[in-house]
Amino acid sequence: MAEPTVLTNIEGRVATLTINRPDKLNALNIPTRAAIVEALDDLEHNAEVRVVILTGAGEKAFIAGADIAEFEGRTGVAQYRVMSVPNSVFEAAERFPKPLIAAINGFCLGGGCELAMACDFRIAADTAKLGQPEINLGILPGGGGTQRLPRLVGLGAAYKMLYTGEMISAAEALRIGLVEEVVPLAELRNRVQAIAESIATKSPVALRLIKEGLRASIRTSLDEGMRLERILFGLAFSSEDKEEGVKAFLAKRKPEFQGR
Repeated sequence: MAEPTVLTNIEGRVATLTINRPDKLNALNIPTRAAIVEALDDLEHNAEVRVVILTGAGEKAFIAGADIAEFEGRTGVAQYRVMSVPNSVFEAAERFPKPLIAAINGFCLGGGCELAMACDFRIAADTAKLGQPEINLGILPGGGGTQRLPRLVGLGAAYKMLYTGEMISAAEALRIGLVEEVVPLAELRNRVQAIAESIATKSPVALRLIKEGLRASIRTSLDEGMRLERILFGLAFSSEDKEEGVKAFLAKRKPEFQGR
Protein backbone atom coordinates (compact mmCIF):
# COMPACT_ATOMS: atom_id res chain seq x y z
CA MET A 1 0.00 0.00 0.00
CA ALA A 2 1.43 3.38 -1.06
CA GLU A 3 2.41 5.85 1.64
CA PRO A 4 0.08 8.88 1.87
CA THR A 5 1.23 11.92 -0.06
CA VAL A 6 0.07 14.21 2.75
CA LEU A 7 0.78 13.44 6.41
CA THR A 8 -1.09 15.04 9.30
CA ASN A 9 0.47 15.27 12.75
CA ILE A 10 -1.31 16.95 15.66
CA GLU A 11 0.53 18.10 18.79
CA GLY A 12 -1.79 19.78 21.24
CA ARG A 13 -3.55 22.60 19.40
CA VAL A 14 -1.12 22.70 16.46
CA ALA A 15 -1.36 20.49 13.37
CA THR A 16 1.41 19.98 10.82
CA LEU A 17 0.61 19.00 7.24
CA THR A 18 3.63 17.52 5.48
CA ILE A 19 3.71 17.06 1.72
CA ASN A 20 5.19 13.60 1.51
CA ARG A 21 6.73 13.03 -1.94
CA PRO A 22 10.43 13.56 -1.16
CA ASP A 23 11.52 11.44 -4.15
CA LYS A 24 9.72 13.99 -6.36
CA LEU A 25 10.83 16.99 -4.28
CA ASN A 26 7.25 17.08 -2.99
CA ALA A 27 5.90 18.15 -6.38
CA LEU A 28 2.17 18.77 -6.55
CA ASN A 29 0.41 16.21 -8.71
CA ILE A 30 -3.39 16.06 -8.90
CA PRO A 31 -3.85 13.43 -6.14
CA THR A 32 -1.59 15.40 -3.78
CA ARG A 33 -3.53 18.62 -4.39
CA ALA A 34 -6.76 16.80 -3.60
CA ALA A 35 -5.23 15.29 -0.45
CA ILE A 36 -4.17 18.74 0.81
CA VAL A 37 -7.67 20.11 0.26
CA GLU A 38 -9.18 17.14 2.11
CA ALA A 39 -6.70 17.49 5.00
CA LEU A 40 -7.43 21.20 5.37
CA ASP A 41 -11.15 20.48 5.40
CA ASP A 42 -10.69 17.90 8.15
CA LEU A 43 -8.60 20.31 10.23
CA GLU A 44 -11.09 23.14 9.74
CA HIS A 45 -13.72 21.00 11.45
CA ASN A 46 -11.40 19.75 14.20
CA ALA A 47 -12.21 22.02 17.14
CA GLU A 48 -9.06 20.98 18.99
CA VAL A 49 -6.77 22.31 16.25
CA ARG A 50 -6.24 26.07 16.30
CA VAL A 51 -3.16 26.57 14.07
CA VAL A 52 -1.82 24.64 11.07
CA ILE A 53 1.74 24.44 9.71
CA LEU A 54 2.36 23.42 6.09
CA THR A 55 5.78 21.99 5.17
CA GLY A 56 7.53 19.43 2.99
CA ALA A 57 9.11 16.08 3.76
CA GLY A 58 12.89 15.93 3.90
CA GLU A 59 15.38 18.78 3.83
CA LYS A 60 15.56 19.43 0.08
CA ALA A 61 12.15 20.80 -0.76
CA PHE A 62 9.06 22.48 0.60
CA ILE A 63 7.28 21.97 -2.73
CA ALA A 64 9.39 22.13 -5.90
CA GLY A 65 6.37 23.00 -8.06
CA ALA A 66 3.83 21.11 -10.08
CA ASP A 67 4.51 17.58 -11.27
CA ILE A 68 5.68 18.51 -14.79
CA ALA A 69 5.18 14.94 -16.03
CA GLU A 70 1.44 15.64 -15.90
CA PHE A 71 1.78 18.53 -18.35
CA GLU A 72 2.89 16.50 -21.33
CA GLY A 73 0.11 16.24 -23.88
CA ARG A 74 -2.43 18.02 -21.71
CA THR A 75 -4.63 20.38 -23.71
CA GLY A 76 -5.41 23.96 -22.77
CA VAL A 77 -9.03 23.08 -22.01
CA ALA A 78 -7.98 20.17 -19.80
CA GLN A 79 -5.52 22.37 -17.88
CA TYR A 80 -8.13 25.08 -17.45
CA ARG A 81 -10.45 22.51 -15.90
CA VAL A 82 -7.71 21.31 -13.55
CA MET A 83 -7.06 24.86 -12.36
CA SER A 84 -10.74 25.85 -12.20
CA VAL A 85 -12.07 23.25 -9.78
CA PRO A 86 -14.46 24.90 -7.28
CA ASN A 87 -12.04 24.51 -4.38
CA SER A 88 -8.48 24.38 -5.73
CA VAL A 89 -5.59 23.77 -3.35
CA PHE A 90 -4.64 27.45 -3.56
CA GLU A 91 -8.16 28.65 -2.76
CA ALA A 92 -8.48 26.08 0.01
CA ALA A 93 -5.32 27.43 1.65
CA GLU A 94 -6.35 31.07 1.29
CA ARG A 95 -9.88 30.48 2.57
CA PHE A 96 -8.82 28.25 5.46
CA PRO A 97 -10.29 30.07 8.47
CA LYS A 98 -7.57 29.19 10.98
CA PRO A 99 -3.98 30.51 11.01
CA LEU A 100 -1.96 28.72 8.34
CA ILE A 101 1.85 29.03 8.36
CA ALA A 102 4.22 27.89 5.61
CA ALA A 103 7.48 26.40 6.93
CA ILE A 104 9.68 26.56 3.83
CA ASN A 105 12.39 23.95 4.29
CA GLY A 106 13.91 23.88 0.79
CA PHE A 107 12.97 24.44 -2.84
CA CYS A 108 9.76 26.49 -3.01
CA LEU A 109 9.07 26.86 -6.71
CA GLY A 110 6.16 27.34 -9.08
CA GLY A 111 2.98 25.95 -7.57
CA GLY A 112 4.84 25.43 -4.30
CA CYS A 113 5.66 29.12 -4.07
CA GLU A 114 2.06 29.93 -4.98
CA LEU A 115 0.77 27.64 -2.24
CA ALA A 116 3.15 29.25 0.26
CA MET A 117 1.84 32.68 -0.78
CA ALA A 118 -1.72 31.51 -0.15
CA CYS A 119 -0.76 30.80 3.47
CA ASP A 120 -1.00 33.57 6.07
CA PHE A 121 2.75 34.03 6.43
CA ARG A 122 5.98 32.26 5.62
CA ILE A 123 9.05 31.27 7.65
CA ALA A 124 11.97 30.01 5.55
CA ALA A 125 15.13 28.05 6.23
CA ASP A 126 18.30 29.88 5.25
CA THR A 127 18.91 27.16 2.64
CA ALA A 128 15.56 27.65 0.89
CA LYS A 129 15.29 28.74 -2.73
CA LEU A 130 12.13 30.40 -4.01
CA GLY A 131 10.91 31.26 -7.48
CA GLN A 132 8.35 31.10 -10.26
CA PRO A 133 10.16 29.31 -13.12
CA GLU A 134 7.10 28.79 -15.33
CA ILE A 135 8.50 31.11 -18.03
CA ASN A 136 11.22 28.49 -18.67
CA LEU A 137 8.49 26.08 -19.80
CA GLY A 138 6.85 28.66 -22.04
CA ILE A 139 3.94 29.17 -19.64
CA LEU A 140 3.01 31.44 -16.74
CA PRO A 141 1.91 30.88 -13.14
CA GLY A 142 -1.63 29.57 -12.80
CA GLY A 143 -2.13 29.37 -9.04
CA GLY A 144 -1.87 33.01 -8.07
CA GLY A 145 1.67 33.94 -9.07
CA THR A 146 0.61 36.95 -11.14
CA GLN A 147 -1.83 38.07 -8.43
CA ARG A 148 -0.51 37.26 -4.94
CA LEU A 149 3.17 37.83 -5.72
CA PRO A 150 2.89 41.57 -6.63
CA ARG A 151 0.69 42.13 -3.60
CA LEU A 152 3.49 40.79 -1.42
CA VAL A 153 6.62 42.11 -3.10
CA GLY A 154 5.48 44.93 -5.41
CA LEU A 155 5.19 45.05 -9.18
CA GLY A 156 8.86 45.52 -10.01
CA ALA A 157 10.09 42.54 -8.01
CA ALA A 158 7.21 40.43 -9.33
CA TYR A 159 8.00 41.33 -12.94
CA LYS A 160 11.64 40.40 -12.40
CA MET A 161 10.83 37.03 -10.81
CA LEU A 162 8.20 36.08 -13.41
CA TYR A 163 10.10 37.37 -16.45
CA THR A 164 13.44 35.75 -15.58
CA GLY A 165 12.22 32.58 -13.86
CA GLU A 166 15.29 32.80 -11.63
CA MET A 167 15.38 31.33 -8.15
CA ILE A 168 16.10 33.69 -5.27
CA SER A 169 17.68 32.97 -1.91
CA ALA A 170 15.82 33.01 1.38
CA ALA A 171 17.72 36.19 2.29
CA GLU A 172 16.52 37.91 -0.89
CA ALA A 173 12.98 36.65 -0.31
CA LEU A 174 13.10 38.24 3.14
CA ARG A 175 14.42 41.52 1.70
CA ILE A 176 11.60 41.86 -0.82
CA GLY A 177 8.87 40.71 1.57
CA LEU A 178 8.12 37.27 0.15
CA VAL A 179 8.87 35.65 3.52
CA GLU A 180 8.56 37.11 7.00
CA GLU A 181 11.51 35.41 8.71
CA VAL A 182 14.58 33.32 7.87
CA VAL A 183 16.19 30.89 10.32
CA PRO A 184 18.84 28.15 10.08
CA LEU A 185 17.42 24.94 8.65
CA ALA A 186 18.14 23.04 11.87
CA GLU A 187 16.02 25.55 13.81
CA LEU A 188 13.10 25.87 11.37
CA ARG A 189 10.81 23.22 12.81
CA ASN A 190 11.20 24.37 16.42
CA ARG A 191 10.88 28.06 15.51
CA VAL A 192 7.68 27.60 13.52
CA GLN A 193 6.25 25.26 16.16
CA ALA A 194 6.93 27.88 18.85
CA ILE A 195 5.21 30.60 16.84
CA ALA A 196 2.25 28.33 16.14
CA GLU A 197 1.90 27.33 19.81
CA SER A 198 1.97 30.99 20.84
CA ILE A 199 -0.79 31.83 18.35
CA ALA A 200 -2.78 28.80 19.53
CA THR A 201 -3.12 30.37 22.97
CA LYS A 202 -5.06 33.30 21.50
CA SER A 203 -8.83 33.49 21.03
CA PRO A 204 -9.91 31.36 18.04
CA VAL A 205 -12.82 33.74 17.56
CA ALA A 206 -10.57 36.80 17.37
CA LEU A 207 -8.06 35.00 15.13
CA ARG A 208 -10.76 34.11 12.64
CA LEU A 209 -12.13 37.65 12.61
CA ILE A 210 -8.63 39.11 12.18
CA LYS A 211 -8.05 36.82 9.22
CA GLU A 212 -11.32 37.85 7.62
CA GLY A 213 -10.42 41.52 8.01
CA LEU A 214 -6.91 41.12 6.63
CA ARG A 215 -8.07 39.10 3.64
CA ALA A 216 -10.63 41.81 2.85
CA SER A 217 -8.00 44.55 3.09
CA ILE A 218 -6.47 43.66 -0.29
CA ARG A 219 -9.83 43.46 -2.06
CA THR A 220 -11.79 46.45 -0.78
CA SER A 221 -11.46 50.20 -0.51
CA LEU A 222 -10.33 51.71 2.80
CA ASP A 223 -13.87 52.91 3.56
CA GLU A 224 -15.34 49.45 2.93
CA GLY A 225 -12.55 47.82 4.91
CA MET A 226 -13.09 50.11 7.90
CA ARG A 227 -16.81 49.40 7.81
CA LEU A 228 -16.10 45.65 7.85
CA GLU A 229 -13.59 46.10 10.68
CA ARG A 230 -16.20 47.81 12.84
CA ILE A 231 -18.60 44.93 12.21
CA LEU A 232 -15.94 42.35 13.07
CA PHE A 233 -14.99 44.34 16.18
CA GLY A 234 -18.62 44.26 17.32
CA LEU A 235 -18.83 40.53 16.67
CA ALA A 236 -15.77 39.96 18.85
CA PHE A 237 -17.56 41.74 21.69
CA SER A 238 -20.37 39.19 21.51
CA SER A 239 -18.05 36.26 22.23
CA GLU A 240 -17.36 34.45 25.48
CA ASP A 241 -13.65 34.78 24.63
CA LYS A 242 -13.93 38.56 24.92
CA GLU A 243 -15.40 38.26 28.41
CA GLU A 244 -12.68 35.79 29.40
CA GLY A 245 -9.97 38.04 28.01
CA VAL A 246 -11.20 41.10 29.88
CA LYS A 247 -11.68 39.21 33.15
CA ALA A 248 -8.22 37.63 32.87
CA PHE A 249 -6.63 41.02 32.21
CA LEU A 250 -8.32 42.61 35.22
CA ALA A 251 -7.41 39.63 37.42
CA LYS A 252 -3.83 39.67 36.12
CA ARG A 253 -3.95 36.03 34.98
CA LYS A 254 -3.55 34.23 31.66
CA PRO A 255 -6.82 33.85 29.74
CA GLU A 256 -8.18 30.44 28.84
CA PHE A 257 -9.94 30.98 25.53
CA GLN A 258 -12.50 28.38 24.44
CA GLY A 259 -13.30 29.64 20.98
CA ARG A 260 -16.84 30.66 21.78
